[in-house]
Amino acid sequence: MKLVKDILYKVAVTAVKGSIDRFVNAIEFDSRKVGLDALFVAQKGLVFDGHQFIDKAIELGASVVVCEEFPKELINEVSYIKVEDADEALAIMAANFYNNPSSKLKLVGVTGTNGKTTIVTLLYQLFQKAGYKTGLLSTVKNLVDKKVYKATHTTPNSVVINQYLNEMVEAGVAYCFMEVSSHGIDQKRTAGLHFEGGVFTNLTHDHLDYHNTFKEYRDVKKSFFDSLPKTAFALVNVDDKNGSVMLQNTKAKQYTYALKTMADFKVKVLENQFEGLLLNINGNEVWTKLIGSFNAYNLAAVYGVSTLLGLENTEALTIISELESVSGRFQHFISEGGVTAIVDYAHTPDALKNVLETINNIRTGNEQIITVVGCGGNRDKAKRPVMGRIASQLSSQVIFTSDNPRNEDPQLILNEIEAGVESQNFKKTLSILDRLQAIKTASKLAQKGDIILIAGKGHENYQEIKGERFDFDDYKQIKQLL
Repeated sequence: MKLVKDILYKVAVTAVKGSIDRFVNAIEFDSRKVGLDALFVAQKGLVFDGHQFIDKAIELGASVVVCEEFPKELINEVSYIKVEDADEALAIMAANFYNNPSSKLKLVGVTGTNGKTTIVTLLYQLFQKAGYKTGLLSTVKNLVDKKVYKATHTTPNSVVINQYLNEMVEAGVAYCFMEVSSHGIDQKRTAGLHFEGGVFTNLTHDHLDYHNTFKEYRDVKKSFFDSLPKTAFALVNVDDKNGSVMLQNTKAKQYTYALKTMADFKVKVLENQFEGLLLNINGNEVWTKLIGSFNAYNLAAVYGVSTLLGLENTEALTIISELESVSGRFQHFISEGGVTAIVDYAHTPDALKNVLETINNIRTGNEQIITVVGCGGNRDKAKRPVMGRIASQLSSQVIFTSDNPRNEDPQLILNEIEAGVESQNFKKTLSILDRLQAIKTASKLAQKGDIILIAGKGHENYQEIKGERFDFDDYKQIKQLL
């Protein structure tokens, strides 16, 4: 139970009807989950307006309602609190309800288009191997030390975030590494959290179905750094032109990482093979099991964060050499028949380009690269022809197929991908709607020494079609076929 007036600490309240000197036992924003003596927050969402469900929440037992507009009829037994921004209020109240757990551990947020999952997961591995109890909030899974929870969103809702952080504090977790998505920032899910540091990876074409323009997408990311306190650090990739933009208004201590330019944490790729990378990190050579220049960037960020959090350099470098690749991120094997299969989450043009360029840099030149790729439905349509152009330019053979079509016609998605293929590359492309058949075809086309890339879904073990999720795992399918 928590006193309402304590939960409202730092919330921008504009009006109150009823008492705030009363206790509630839960905070809910989904009216269906409301129970006796709960506080219900009415949010104006993208699809539904929570204000329409205030009566339902009260019927189910809500004793306090937080909203942006008071209902026309007020019930005497219920307290109504009007706020400027219900999304922000929910996040701050959730933090207060759980006694602000983010201030009791070292929380680091990682944002950017590509690399978030890999960086937070590698940091989790590194600090666990260094002997610390560690937490992880990621697209793939959430971890409270070694206890695993299934992930449903890149950045969970603010109540769930604080529930996890509170459980981490109770479990004695010292560090938590968290993916911070542009949706999560825009919807204020991270408001009320105390960050020890923030990391910016890169910014490329993605989520323009939500943000409308690239500038809006960039500015949302930037707002995360604008909100960091002066006690925090801001670590950015300055090889990306938007890295310096992230630092423009931040109060946090500023640090940089890079492969191409001068930076606080400078990495040079000495060798790049399917067996791993040989890197020079700030003058120290280290061998790592990870592959590709994009992972060199990820490891630069990991090394930078570990240093800024006080880990001894030699220990950090030693553990970096032991780190394992992340599920669905350049996850690969070589079959008995000598075919290399790679499964990667690359679902943006830049990520697909990075993976294919990495493969092209490693191969000797005689191997064929057979790429299986699609694009998700109900998402940014502008990237579809770009993905088609990149895949057909950088592959020997491309099979376009369904990703997660969701509620769109998968054939129309394929048509939009194919529209980006340049005329000289038409002969290299096939379109097979059924994803399993596309992967089977790739496995039949591949000869000894060839490389199959299955891109787009990575760690996902389902395919979403017309509102239903069906079991489907790219890695398991290709492993079985080869």
